[in-house]
Amino acid sequence: MSTFTTKDGTEIFYKDWGTGSPVVFSHGWPLNADAWDLQMMFLADKGYRVIAHDRRGHGRSSQPWNGNNMDTYADDLAELAEHLDLKGATHVGHSTGGGEVARYIGRHGTKRVAKAVLIGAVPPIMLKTDANPAGLPISAFDGIRAGVLADRSQFFKDLSLPFYGYNKPDAKPSQGVRDEFWREGMLMSIKGAYDCIKQFSETDFTEDLKKIDVPTLVLHGDADQIVPIVASGLLTAKIVKNATLKVYPGAPHGMCTTQADKVNADLLAFLMS
Repeated sequence: MSTFTTKDGTEIFYKDWGTGSPVVFSHGWPLNADAWDLQMMFLADKGYRVIAHDRRGHGRSSQPWNGNNMDTYADDLAELAEHLDLKGATHVGHSTGGGEVARYIGRHGTKRVAKAVLIGAVPPIMLKTDANPAGLPISAFDGIRAGVLADRSQFFKDLSLPFYGYNKPDAKPSQGVRDEFWREGMLMSIKGAYDCIKQFSETDFTEDLKKIDVPTLVLHGDADQIVPIVASGLLTAKIVKNATLKVYPGAPHGMCTTQADKVNADLLAFLMS
């Protein structure tokens, strides 16, 4: 397996496939790099170098007690880019990974970055506050924490339904997709899973978004039950300079899986633009 060790001694697993212009993927919670397989296969076959890592505490990376916070996630991503000496990379982030990409640019700039893509991403902030009245109440995230601590196996099985929109009347659920969601979730440490909830829900990425100075594509489903579009994608597209917003009618949070062909086509068009 390909891994590198961060400055604080955490081992980070990553995939590095193909040759050409680099495209770096940051996954959502509670998943890992495998969540990007459909995008990576497609783009590597189109002549791109595709890279995806397992965030610390997730997947095949180390499970440290400390460092499960957005600043460190972003710094790990920066160390990966330095380790591979990436230049002119397009960074693609889904959900929590979208926050990771925003914070990476906010902390480290765009000297290695050519473009950014935020898909169903958590910025600018998920939590309901006086400044963000459209956000979700803290009770929603307390419920996620309680579910992870009480029985995370069952919690992940249940979460896969709204994640992929499989709880809608017209849905055609895939047991395989649900099983894979559960498998990836169970690979992460319970400590990493628990700590990350605060990071994706309470981190304010507004200032990070203002620092993005490269062409940015924002993709979001208007039926996203996990990261509702009103307080996320729509606001992000207004804050980021050079942002292009594309709304997927009826698409769920897990649209990279349920609408992979459409997402792949939009990614390729953006990379070629």
